[in-house]
Amino acid sequence: YIGGVQVARGYLNRPELTVERFLRDLFSRAANARMYRTGDLGRYLPDGNIEYLGRNDDQVKIRGFRIELGEIEARLAQHETVKEAVVLAREDAPGEKRLVAYFTPHSVDEMADIEALRTHLSGQLPEYMVPSAYVRLDTLPLTPNGKLDRKALPTPDLDAVITREYEAPQGDVEARIARIWEDLLKLEQVGRHDNFFELGGHSLLAVKMIERMRQVDLSVDVRVLFGQPTLAALAAAVGGYREVVVPANGIPADCTRITPDMLPLAELSQEEIERIIATVPGGVTNVQDIYALAPLQEGILYHHLTAAEGDPYLQQVIFGFDNFTRLEDFAHALQAVITRHDILRTGVLWEGLSEPMQVVWRDAPLSFESVALDPAQGDIATQLHQRFDPRFYRLDIRQAPMMRIVYAQDPVNQRWVGMLLFHHLVDDVTSLAVLSAEIEAHMLGQAQRLSASVPYRNYVAQARLGVSREEHETFFRDMLGDIDEPTLPFDLQDVQGDGSGLEEVRQDVSTDLSRRLRAQARQLGVSAASLYHLVWAQVLGQVSGKDDVVFGTVLVGRMQGGEGADRALGMFINTLPLRVGLGAQGVLVGVKATHARLTALLGHEHASLALAQRCSGVQAPTPLFSALLNYRHTATAVSSEALSAWNGIQVLGGEERTNYPLMLSVDDQGEAFSFTVVTPARIGAQRLCGYVQHTLENLVGMLEQQPDLPLQHLSILPASEREQLLVTFNATEADYPQQQTIHGLFEAQVQRTPDAVAVIRGEQRLSYGELNERANRLAHYLRKQGVKPDSRVAICVERGIDMVVGLLAILKAGGGYVPLDPAYPLDRIAYMLEDSAPAAVLTQTATLGLLAAASMPVIDLDSGLWQDESVQNPEVAELTSSHLAYVIYTSGSTGLPKGVMIEHRNTVNFLTWAHRSFDSQTLAKTLFSTSLNFDLAVYECFAPLTSGGSIEVVTNVLELQQGEHDITLINTVPSALKALLESGGLGEGVDTVNVAGEALKRSLVETLFEQTQVKRLCNLYGPSETTTYSSWVSMAREDGFAA
Repeated sequence: YIGGVQVARGYLNRPELTVERFLRDLFSRAANARMYRTGDLGRYLPDGNIEYLGRNDDQVKIRGFRIELGEIEARLAQHETVKEAVVLAREDAPGEKRLVAYFTPHSVDEMADIEALRTHLSGQLPEYMVPSAYVRLDTLPLTPNGKLDRKALPTPDLDAVITREYEAPQGDVEARIARIWEDLLKLEQVGRHDNFFELGGHSLLAVKMIERMRQVDLSVDVRVLFGQPTLAALAAAVGGYREVVVPANGIPADCTRITPDMLPLAELSQEEIERIIATVPGGVTNVQDIYALAPLQEGILYHHLTAAEGDPYLQQVIFGFDNFTRLEDFAHALQAVITRHDILRTGVLWEGLSEPMQVVWRDAPLSFESVALDPAQGDIATQLHQRFDPRFYRLDIRQAPMMRIVYAQDPVNQRWVGMLLFHHLVDDVTSLAVLSAEIEAHMLGQAQRLSASVPYRNYVAQARLGVSREEHETFFRDMLGDIDEPTLPFDLQDVQGDGSGLEEVRQDVSTDLSRRLRAQARQLGVSAASLYHLVWAQVLGQVSGKDDVVFGTVLVGRMQGGEGADRALGMFINTLPLRVGLGAQGVLVGVKATHARLTALLGHEHASLALAQRCSGVQAPTPLFSALLNYRHTATAVSSEALSAWNGIQVLGGEERTNYPLMLSVDDQGEAFSFTVVTPARIGAQRLCGYVQHTLENLVGMLEQQPDLPLQHLSILPASEREQLLVTFNATEADYPQQQTIHGLFEAQVQRTPDAVAVIRGEQRLSYGELNERANRLAHYLRKQGVKPDSRVAICVERGIDMVVGLLAILKAGGGYVPLDPAYPLDRIAYMLEDSAPAAVLTQTATLGLLAAASMPVIDLDSGLWQDESVQNPEVAELTSSHLAYVIYTSGSTGLPKGVMIEHRNTVNFLTWAHRSFDSQTLAKTLFSTSLNFDLAVYECFAPLTSGGSIEVVTNVLELQQGEHDITLINTVPSALKALLESGGLGEGVDTVNVAGEALKRSLVETLFEQTQVKRLCNLYGPSETTTYSSWVSMAREDGFAA
């Protein structure tokens, strides 16, 4: 939206379009101020510049989640006891909108069990579509016309409302699950209608709960927990989930030859097996297992192989050790953990194989290597980091373990510095916690207390033998099939980066906001993660201009990871796309819809990202999304005994990188929250943190106060940036002669420089005085033909001096000129004539034939009928600066051009800016090359003629390639400038070049400064509706743009 005094009056003869595009300016104190809706998309950069993103004309709104009352009614009517059903969204108390179901029974004597009706709907609809009250009616109320009378439907009483009073668990299954919940959630009592999330449950506890249920022979689909999170619903679903049977490892301990039939989780030929064995030290006797990669491992391997140097998934942690013995203790403990877990004794092979494989070694010694570093060269820890910087250093992932310790003595700080290098192929955040706990146990001499290790092959089996590929495809095509545009905030498209150029900012969420957020999540029966996902979706939607966004969410991967998944080591997490609808739906609905989408996604947590992306309408290689959200639980209770294991050991630093350019990581610490934003430095991680924090505060506030407000009211902008956008950046007020007219400025210049050259065409020249007299004669003639203020006068002439005379004469007579380019098609000229209905048309003998169908007076400038008219300036008493100056026709969305009406005051304001921004020496010799039908011509013609400069009229800018032209300033488009530079036709005297109308490339700027002596290049933009230019940037050679 663009506001200001130069916004046009509207569109000629298009009142509906005028109302649609020219809106009341709520930010202006001026009466009747308007702003123009441009149809452009852009964003403010931190330095105040606006980055143009494109047009939104071709965008359509994709439906987001919404509640279809008819769907609920249809599902309710399917219940065997229901005859008719109606559902309303009622707000019987302010701010408490709820769904109420009204139904009539098949039989008057039939008793209604509203709990049964709710259970019936809960099994078919997402939780947010299930009514909270059910009213039984003998008949539905009707109007006299026989239609449903919704106003007559009664307010539900207490008997109609579903309440969740405590009810003890029923049966053995509910009782066993209740005991598990009580233990995990630290509660004394759990009822059968209690909600897991309302009681404080979350995804990591869900993993533990599923494992605890498995240990007492209770299997269940985890989606039931997230979709219907009550104890009774979970218990009812027990036994309905088929556990994946993990095939046994067929390689015996004393194996001397491995054959394909021994490898149930790999499809390999005997030749491929032999090729694998040849890479393992010790050969076949050192091969424990061979199986395929898990989904995210495949993606990580891809980025490892395509990285030009370094590895975005190589991690490092730097420790300080009081003495060498503590360093050795740590290394020995880590080796013991490696010996326990097969994933830590794994290498990944791909060369010469039909698909990548991971190979488990029986014996995989940890590399423990001393590095000689000179303290005189700087801090030892810093040197160690630089030596093994993941941007340049790579681990050989074909060799197990994918871990390495390098160390150096640090005499300055009287310690030893050790760096643990490890690859993301073998760990995730949960694995690191398990790894740390096991290292502690070994250093404390308590290894015997550790439970049996869980083979990573169990998870690979779950991923490969569980949900079928076809089921994954069906799910993702349903979710993403109609998405044909990627979600690329800030136009970030590189999802294969190496993590360089990114900055990271961490922010704590206040105790009060954390408490309120958890209270809302529990009240709604959803996970806190659902609220953060909606917050991130809103931020991405706002910065990318979309109300239907897709981003990657990092799933824990252990929900269906099989037995022992809660304590297993390995890469379990998986990144999958999540689609979130925004826009007109209410905030409460948005939260529950996001929770429902996350719940559905859990059933496919082992799908590959590549498969999911192929199910969308976004064609490769364009990424479906470029932003991630990683919600992780980092709350850990550490005993004093565990802490003692780390005596004499200090964590000095670490590094973890990502190939995605934009990521939000949320740390759920049990009670408090913190979050970290990673983004390119040019965008600003601190700025994005502000967006997330502000959106989070607003979301919680709206859930508390106005849960039905549309999501589009959920602002992401902090007050400081909102002030900057609306006030600071718009502080563009400038004085200008508000009562002056265009020709009035010209006439004042005639008084100052009557003998100076005003206009040149070839060998012809007119001074200011001569030009003024010729324009005055024609103006008096036009007055006699009935031209008056706001009259429209068309002009269809060849480019030359008469064209300039005609423009000035029309303005002096009080009219507004309507340019008709003779090069235009006849039907376009005819349309503009008909639409503008001019009082007269100025033409020449050469162009007279183009106006054969004109019904208005036609004045031939070659006739000279006005030569005897007065040379004095016409006095048009009723003419003001608010009268029409010109009508420019621009292309319209309907296919027909639309006439933009610009007044004198608009143009005078524009010309005042031009004089302030371009001095008289720059405007002294301006090239007038633009067609009158483009408003660049307003600048080229009138900016020089109202400041004492001269204009040279040419047919087009490429005429500079021929003959001699003494020019100081040219206006053109980048493509024409490129042609001029290639031909050497720019001219040596050109001081300033203005470009507009097309995107300007950096390479053209550099070429201009390299090949010419031009001092300044100006890039200008503005729709005709805001008078020629409304934004610009000046690039001067002296400011370094030449370099």
